[in-house]
Amino acid sequence: MELNNIKQVYLIGIGGIGMSGLARYFKKRGCIVCGYDKTPTVLTDNLVLEDIQISFVDEVETIPASFGNNEEGTLVIYTPAIPATSKVFNHFKNGGFTLQKRSQVLGIISRGMFTIAVGGTHGKTTTSSIIAHVLKDSGYDCSAFLGGIASNYNTNVLFGTNNTVVVEADEYDRSFLTLHPDIAVITSMDADHLDIYGHKDQLTESFMLFASQIKAGGKLINRNGLPLNNGFTYAANEDCAIQAYDIHVKQGEFYFNFKNGETTIENVQLSLPGLHNIENAIAAIEVALHLGIAAGKIKSALANFKGVKRRFEYIVKTANHIYIDDYAHHPEELRACITAVKTLYPDKNLTTIFQPHLFTRTRDFAEGFSEVLSMTDNLILLDIYPARELPIEGVNSEMILKNVSISNKQKLDMEQAKEYVKNTKPELLLTVGAGDIDMMVKPLQKLLQDVEEN
Repeated sequence: MELNNIKQVYLIGIGGIGMSGLARYFKKRGCIVCGYDKTPTVLTDNLVLEDIQISFVDEVETIPASFGNNEEGTLVIYTPAIPATSKVFNHFKNGGFTLQKRSQVLGIISRGMFTIAVGGTHGKTTTSSIIAHVLKDSGYDCSAFLGGIASNYNTNVLFGTNNTVVVEADEYDRSFLTLHPDIAVITSMDADHLDIYGHKDQLTESFMLFASQIKAGGKLINRNGLPLNNGFTYAANEDCAIQAYDIHVKQGEFYFNFKNGETTIENVQLSLPGLHNIENAIAAIEVALHLGIAAGKIKSALANFKGVKRRFEYIVKTANHIYIDDYAHHPEELRACITAVKTLYPDKNLTTIFQPHLFTRTRDFAEGFSEVLSMTDNLILLDIYPARELPIEGVNSEMILKNVSISNKQKLDMEQAKEYVKNTKPELLLTVGAGDIDMMVKPLQKLLQDVEEN
């Protein structure tokens, strides 16, 4: 389907972070946009405010009349997470409509554009957001489809005036193989989504295929140590093509020097904590330098980058209480997050509330979760958030909890966890997870702010 022929769009799973970005994009293009999702969220609330019609009832009768027939110019976008039994999904599927996954639509949009694609089992949202911000802030400009809400812009989709687009290359369901980028960044290739891939080797093979799809004359930028060929490697404090070195913390901010064999940029300021974010930043610097953006403009843009919602986001930051919320849902993401917290606040007692995401991920990485969560001082574990999955017998949060080595650990529900925070008033609080744990953020923020006022 050609982009200019699309007149109306229905999104099944419109409340997803990537799907909501597409909804905004097509609305901006003047299309009729509406959709379905299982439950209302802050994201869907915002879409409704933007005059996008959303139903939360999985019934054919809720579909607007204009989508009743398979007419030319109608596009239906669906998330792979939608159940095969969905009545709305099957209405369109059986009606012969053009159904596309989000990744396929990104392929349509980016066709003919200079495409910068960021892939990786973790780090892609922050890295793509940094790249987009540097391009915007420097005056180079771009459009962007992001997997999170960029705090500088308070949105997950950016509209540019040039032919450059930044997209996340999602490895789930091999979605990124619909993209043929001019520049590709690969941040990580840790085992994940084994419910789809079966084995890490299959995941690795897909990343190698993605890397092979870079256009002739294009550039691959990848984290040092990944099993990829012909890429420009990057890392912090490692001997490779693109490096961050002399890393230090000053007044709660991270500073580092950058070099890539041709360019050195000294004393770069980054408000995002942790070595993993410094590595995300140097990948973005390399992209910007490749595009000819001046080092001074890159440095200035990084200094005013405010981060991404739910990526090490400060919710409360006072002399008595620090509360950070993060999307981490893989053991290595958790390790990076907790390490960053401990680096910034080595003398504070850390309370972590974690919600495991998916039964399969909990089953596959229970040992890794237990090890990493043992790094905290106090642990509250919530039930597994199932997302698209049905329960698996014997797989539960207790699998993780029983092997956590610290003594201050317990399994609670959300209401009990809020009560715990109310009673203990932790000086350093971290909530982590990719499910609906974000529903706790505002109540916990209010609890700690009430403590401050009293």
